[in-house]
Amino acid sequence: MSALWEPTAAGVLRLPSGRLVRGRGLGHPLPDGPLPTFALYLLGKRPPEVEWEHRWVRWPDFRLPSDREEAARALREAWERAEAERVEVACHGGRGRTGTALACIAVLDGVPGDEAVAYVREHYSPSAVETPWQRRFVARFGRALDRR
Repeated sequence: MSALWEPTAAGVLRLPSGRLVRGRGLGHPLPDGPLPTFALYLLGKRPPEVEWEHRWVRWPDFRLPSDREEAARALREAWERAEAERVEVACHGGRGRTGTALACIAVLDGVPGDEAVAYVREHYSPSAVETPWQRRFVARFGRALDRR
């Protein structure tokens, strides 16, 4: 297995379980260091081709995923793979959609849904999760997990 992310590298979020996930904006240069082994790209249009395995969730800027069930499956896959792989989550700017996805991944990792946005803002970026509907999406994601 390849090494995981460096915990102090730019954009790396440490989840309560110790899993590391890197968030970033595709509109910025690729950070120095190792490449992802798996990436989840959250964009309104198909992402550029990359040399690592990736999954695309259609998610327009400042909005919510076009297919919420598909998004939930993709978020779960990213969380599961982060246990042993370098997982990257990215949108264009690296804040709104990426922050929303990271908050949902934090919920999967055990952070209560009503605390996940604050967790990601503290440990990833203060400007993560940009819109009220993105915050509601995270809260509902947490409630949906509670009902299972």
